[in-house]
Amino acid sequence: MSEKPKIALYWCASCGGCEEAVLDLAEKVLDLVNAVDIVFWPVAVDFKIEDVEKLPDKSITASLINGGIRLTEHEKVVKLLRQKSQYVIAYGACSAWGGIPGLANLYKREELLSRAYFEVPTVVNEEKVLPRTYKDEELGIEVEVPEVLPRLLPLDRVIEVDYYVPGCPPTPDVTWNAIQALLSGNLPPKGSVIGASSKALCDECPLNETKPDKLLIKEFKRITEFTPDPEKCLLAQGLPCLGPVTRGGCGALCIKANMPCTGCFGMLDNVSDYGAKALSFLASILDVEDEKEVERQVKEKIADLVGRLYRYTLPSSKLGGKVFKR
Repeated sequence: MSEKPKIALYWCASCGGCEEAVLDLAEKVLDLVNAVDIVFWPVAVDFKIEDVEKLPDKSITASLINGGIRLTEHEKVVKLLRQKSQYVIAYGACSAWGGIPGLANLYKREELLSRAYFEVPTVVNEEKVLPRTYKDEELGIEVEVPEVLPRLLPLDRVIEVDYYVPGCPPTPDVTWNAIQALLSGNLPPKGSVIGASSKALCDECPLNETKPDKLLIKEFKRITEFTPDPEKCLLAQGLPCLGPVTRGGCGALCIKANMPCTGCFGMLDNVSDYGAKALSFLASILDVEDEKEVERQVKEKIADLVGRLYRYTLPSSKLGGKVFKR
């Protein structure tokens, strides 16, 4: 009887939604557990770093790592998993491109720490102490708090990544498709996105047939201003939906909830900067020539331009974040 493939799962800087996404497999979780040996999954299984260190190199078939790299601890663990794994998968938008936590790259590390520990109204820290160690009196232990890195980095800026699974979080179907591809060995070229579509979201959007052949609008609208017609293309109604420049495979869940796509499945193949592509697309459908009117719409109707264009991809973009003078 052959040995089961070994799988590791690890959570870096993310909201935890990707961990929930694995559980969203529902009864298929049992199929997964029967098909593999989970050798590391801190959120669910009591394995320690020491257990991983003792494993032979490349003995783990695949490590699914979610979240961006924000702490020295993240950096240490993912490098260890890279050493022990045949395949490393950037699982979810945060791991693949930085995700929403990556928008913190618009601020200096010192600004973030000051906000979190000194300035938030619910925090009482009169002595302005930043945590360096944590001491548990009951257990009699003291541990060092990991250092916050200067910027959040996508996984492939720290270690070599073999494949990417998109989504915030990945849907159950995308997760299962990716797992099946890994277990079957029927994998695309290294560096590919697995589990999702290679076409734009519009291709699977239920409103695609209502999208005009030549789409031009006079004004962008905010979702708070009106209730969109659920039977009509959201772009045609003035909402800045990013479906045309976003990878499909999610089942158009946001569209079906009458909300525009925000881009969590990331860029299509051969696109190097999602935000630049999104900006180019939105500019191409805005039928306005007056520069002041364009500026007004960006400020009033889109408001947070970076958050709109780079919500999931800022750390992996050409920008990487805000550039600060020394």
